Amino acid sequence: MQPEALVTLQQHLSQALTQVPDETRRLFHGRGRCWAGLEHVTVDWLQGVVLVSLFREPAAAELDALIQTLLTLAQGPAWKASGAHSLLLQHRYLPDSKMEQLLGEPVEEWLITENGLRYKLDLGIKQNNGLFLDMRYGRGWVQQQARGKRVLNLFAYTCGFSVAAIAGGAEHVVNLDMARAALSRGRDNHRLNEHDLSKVSFLGHELFKSWGKVKKSGPYDLVIIDPPSFQKGSFALSRDYQKILRRLPELLTATGTVLACINDPDTGPDFLVEGMSAEAPELVFQERLENPPEFPDISADSGLKALVFRRDALQLR
Repeated sequence: MQPEALVTLQQHLSQALTQVPDETRRLFHGRGRCWAGLEHVTVDWLQGVVLVSLFREPAAAELDALIQTLLTLAQGPAWKASGAHSLLLQHRYLPDSKMEQLLGEPVEEWLITENGLRYKLDLGIKQNNGLFLDMRYGRGWVQQQARGKRVLNLFAYTCGFSVAAIAGGAEHVVNLDMARAALSRGRDNHRLNEHDLSKVSFLGHELFKSWGKVKKSGPYDLVIIDPPSFQKGSFALSRDYQKILRRLPELLTATGTVLACINDPDTGPDFLVEGMSAEAPELVFQERLENPPEFPDISADSGLKALVFRRDALQLR
């Protein structure tokens, strides 16, 4: 990071902190490659906690300069006006994603809100803290669509989509993820929002080994697919996404809807549009959801892709 890049970061954060939102938001998204020299830096506002994440190892001098820039920022009027009390620096490029507490008391679990819903985050324990902020509009869309529907949430992680669906009046949500600890946090998130857990199921299984259990709980009015690009031993985007698309019709009602997502910067939306057309042609592309404005990207195809498909009842006749 050159000095001019750090000046840009400080100016951006100083302005952002003067008008922090009431809810959790990204304050700086360098990974969208809109600011030279800061492509590996993100900064999140976690309602009192400021989390700075590094996705590439900087040189020692660069790291020292960054830390000094952040600590200087924390002494300024914008920081004080924001009400921030903790400053964290996460080294995402390390295997353990080491978290440094630069300012404030240690924070490991933290409650935040999004769209009026509450979520519990893990800070300093895992690589991902529990909620992917770029999916804010996707969760909002699910909340608006869910009333009276049976929902399947594949690769559920900590059940953010499930929380949104139940808040929107879903009849029932089935969450599937092979990480049982993540599903446990999902239960916590539902409890935080005082949801009726009898309307929520949690399947701690690998999808392709548990297809029968998934199908048994259907058919579903809405299926959400938001996989990792790669999950060792269970999922690879280029190899396995088509397998899911191919079998979607057997999971859906006659007028079912699919929200299919990809967050691989090297994979564009055509991967899903063309893949669905080839594997499940009765599912017709409807729209691509917009991404939140706090996630700018020099290429629309590099950011999050969240695409809506609906079953065409005419093709079933």
